[in-house]
Amino acid sequence: VRDILETQIDFTDQRHKIGADIFESAGGYSPTLGILGTVMGLIHVLGNLSDPDSLGPSIAVAFIATLYGVCFANIVYLPIGHKLKLKSKQERFMKEIALEGILSIQAGDNPSIVREKLRAFLSAKVRQDASQSKEA
Repeated sequence: VRDILETQIDFTDQRHKIGADIFESAGGYSPTLGILGTVMGLIHVLGNLSDPDSLGPSIAVAFIATLYGVCFANIVYLPIGHKLKLKSKQERFMKEIALEGILSIQAGDNPSIVREKLRAFLSAKVRQDASQSKEA
């Protein structure tokens, strides 16, 4: 039973890692694509040097691509990748607690011992909050 559940936990982690890595990669490529857009915009500006009045606004528009690339990376892609990794760690933690509970029940441990064994996984604050809610 342990091997099956541990294998399931490991493969779930691998699947989650792939999703998080996609967003982290997008966060890395996004500023590069923004710079590429800026370079292309500046090349276009250099092609129209005959109109000096449009140089300022055209250069400003060219640099917008860099701004978009950096913003998408730091406001969208990287935070989503970080959040996915955090959720994956939380899910793994819950599955490991469940695994220990299942193995303890399978071993025939006393329910009180199982409860205390599983409570050991929790932080002191969570244990205290659980005790207070149980008393109420």
